[in-house]
Amino acid sequence: MAATGSFRVVSEEEQAMRSKLERLTVKDHGPVFGPCQKLPAHTVQKAKDELTETDERRASALKELRAAMKERAAEGDDLAKLVLDQFGEKPDSLMLRFLRARKFEVVRAHELMKGYVRFRKEYPELFENLTPEAVRSTIEAGYPVVLPSRDKYGRVVLLFNIENWDLEEITFDEILRAYCVILEKLLENEETQINGFVLVENFKGFTMQHASGIKPTELKKMVDMLQDSFPARFKAVHVTHQPWYFTTTYNVVKPFMKSKLLERVFVHGDELSNYFKEFDTDFLPADFDGKASVADCQAIATKLFGSEDTAL
Repeated sequence: MAATGSFRVVSEEEQAMRSKLERLTVKDHGPVFGPCQKLPAHTVQKAKDELTETDERRASALKELRAAMKERAAEGDDLAKLVLDQFGEKPDSLMLRFLRARKFEVVRAHELMKGYVRFRKEYPELFENLTPEAVRSTIEAGYPVVLPSRDKYGRVVLLFNIENWDLEEITFDEILRAYCVILEKLLENEETQINGFVLVENFKGFTMQHASGIKPTELKKMVDMLQDSFPARFKAVHVTHQPWYFTTTYNVVKPFMKSKLLERVFVHGDELSNYFKEFDTDFLPADFDGKASVADCQAIATKLFGSEDTAL
């Protein structure tokens, strides 16, 4: 493509794609479940604009990342050795997840890989015998719900309704295990790698029992999962209908959160005008203030686990 000085001539096709990105709807994206057969053209453009992804950069970054893995491991860094052991023989498609999550900055992608193995080393209880079948009942109960359509930005939407959650029946760790399986499974899709995830948490039924029953160590574990432990782009967390004492729980979580994540948490309460700017009511289920029917969690589990049951 022609270039003059520091200015690059933008093709009409590229301009059209950028224009398209500004007026997307839920119908413009591929399915949530299963592999991505072909990236929509506007998603390719988004990857180029937001992640600096091009064919050339993809090839060079993969080569650089594999070299960095070997170099850091040779320097004696224990986590870097674990990264090399776990990923050294893995295909480029898996490496690409980490590069996309860190905008093709190789050093940061390698740090994320270290975070990935660190999280599994620090919290082995989350990954022991972690198969889809081990978490199926948790997902069928709706903890969490995966919406079968992407939002207008192409993000996967994960919903959590705290109202009927019995901490003794389904533990906090069991819910985190379900999230871990869901993330691994859905990150197989390239559209999800580029567009990321958004979490919506309905705290309308958040009780004093919930507040006192969730330990600070468990909250830290949850935050660690969202920060630097998965090759996923967590774009936003929306909290709705929280009671006044939610603030106490949130204040326990805040010190564990980096500024980037804090900036992406939106606490709406019962004032939902900004919430509805993000999500169309036709898209959201009724228990999340939308007009769609409540999600069929058993059907979602079936869509998630259509492939072979293997430990992660």
